[in-house]
Amino acid sequence: MRLLHTSDWHLGRALHRANLLVAQAEFIGHLVTTVREHAVDAVVVSGDVYDRAVPPLAAVELFDTALHRLADLGVPTVMISGNHDSARRLGVGAGLIGRAGIHLRTEPAAAGTPVVLHDTHGDVAFYGLPYLEPALVKDEFAVDKAGHEAVLGAAMDRVRADLATRSPGTRSVVLAHAFVTGGQASDSERDITVGGVAAVPAGVFDGVDYVALGHLHGCQTITERVRYSGSPLAYSFSEAGHRKSMWLVDLDADGSLTADRVDCPVPRPLARIRGTLDALLADPELTRHEEAWIEATLTDPARPADPMARLTARFPHTLSLVFDPERAPDDPHVSYARRLAGRSDHQIAQDFVAHVRGTGPDEHETAVLRDAFDAVRADDAVREVAR
Repeated sequence: MRLLHTSDWHLGRALHRANLLVAQAEFIGHLVTTVREHAVDAVVVSGDVYDRAVPPLAAVELFDTALHRLADLGVPTVMISGNHDSARRLGVGAGLIGRAGIHLRTEPAAAGTPVVLHDTHGDVAFYGLPYLEPALVKDEFAVDKAGHEAVLGAAMDRVRADLATRSPGTRSVVLAHAFVTGGQASDSERDITVGGVAAVPAGVFDGVDYVALGHLHGCQTITERVRYSGSPLAYSFSEAGHRKSMWLVDLDADGSLTADRVDCPVPRPLARIRGTLDALLADPELTRHEEAWIEATLTDPARPADPMARLTARFPHTLSLVFDPERAPDDPHVSYARRLAGRSDHQIAQDFVAHVRGTGPDEHETAVLRDAFDAVRADDAVREVAR
């Protein structure tokens, strides 16, 4: 069976002030063409179909178009909700849509109930694990502690239990939306840290033939059988070096597989440039970036006059302007943002405690801080579900 694995469409998202809807529509067209030209047997979409719980109307219309075009191909599609989606909204009409071959899996309780497709070698069971917010699903999966590894492990126990009841030789595919250990993050993924731990080990998914992951926006291989497709478009300048693609996976009769990348259309390249304003305007090496979307970091010791206007005269698609004067690390004028770069909310809170009283939090206080951040995250998740 030949699978096309994609994820993280984020329909409705922009790149700074650049509207990406046309580029997203171009990707949908490319997806349909790929399915047709490569004789794909099934499409899997591993979450974050939309960029937010209540997407703009134009994004909903594009999704509707995508569903119709996929259904017209007669090729089954299995799709899960991600942490950006409203699972309830995405799952509306799932029963009816399923009759057209588009199988939406948004209910955690159905993790062990697969979509079963067939080829000349027998059955392939597709298990959809939507994004599992630990605080919201811990009771469903009867876990003592709300954590990503615990709830995903319990969901996979259901998958393996169901798979054990199926005929010998049944192959298996799991769709999941999670941060798996070894994956490389970018700036455009929403933080899903719970209890100080966001990542789960790849071993959680042992026992199935292929795991089609979503959440991280870079295409990457965790193990031969566990892969991220990444997002089809770049949604932050941290993705400037990404090669955006989908996985074309051939699942053989014995469960062995081969996987190849299919490149996605690039609406406009991204580039990060850094230096003084005068240097950026004069450097001949930067000519190749003049038509790219630009993030410019200015290192002038003082802010120059009209920097954006002067930059866009040479780089008309400049979207982001960052000021980062080159100073010694111990310079009192080093920006607050630079001092916080790379630190989590929990680490920042610990630093604040240490700054205020001269000593950092002890083990008990660290746990209190972590629980407080987890409670806020859980409250946000409940509000997202209720919207």
